[in-house]
Amino acid sequence: MTTIILADNQDITRAGLQYVLQQFDDCNILCASDKSGMMEILKVTRDAVVVMDYTLFDINDADELLILADRFATVRWVLFSEDLSLDFVKRVVASSPQVSVLLKESPIDEIRDCLRQAIRGRRFICQRTAEMMFVAPQVEEKPILTRTELEVLKDIALGMKTKEIAEKRFSSFHTINTHRKNIFRKLNVNNVHEATKYALRAGLVDAAEYYI
Repeated sequence: MTTIILADNQDITRAGLQYVLQQFDDCNILCASDKSGMMEILKVTRDAVVVMDYTLFDINDADELLILADRFATVRWVLFSEDLSLDFVKRVVASSPQVSVLLKESPIDEIRDCLRQAIRGRRFICQRTAEMMFVAPQVEEKPILTRTELEVLKDIALGMKTKEIAEKRFSSFHTINTHRKNIFRKLNVNNVHEATKYALRAGLVDAAEYYI
């Protein structure tokens, strides 16, 4: 029996994946809401598939993910996210045959196929990601953030949560979350850790201020 670990802290995503996986035979479905919980499960589980939203989970960068893939050599990893930067995808795919890539906008048949292939120990790359990987390279342009996006990025780098930023700016959670997604897309980053590194390099946040 294969253990499926749903490493995603969004209830709606976990519920949807559980519904799909219940149609498969011989699957033991477990949930982990953070990295430490996932690690505890992996320590006692050899045959496992981890379905992870990398952009929401507490994995810092590609290096850390690849270290985990190397440490748990029999585990298959399905990166199941809304958006992933092309450089990140190319690196992890080139470095580890254990990693599959699936976007949350993928059709249900593609999601089922990916999970089925991962259970069988085979890599799966969703169609949109594959198209991105093989498209001709374009000249890189310096990301242009609006004044509001720069202010939100600074708050993110200082450790503020989306709800806290919304309260500070007298905005809705949805508005700040949209700014957050636009910032990550423009900077070609996947998570808060990578966005914070950009903010430090750009001088938006003083290093002394960041480490307070």
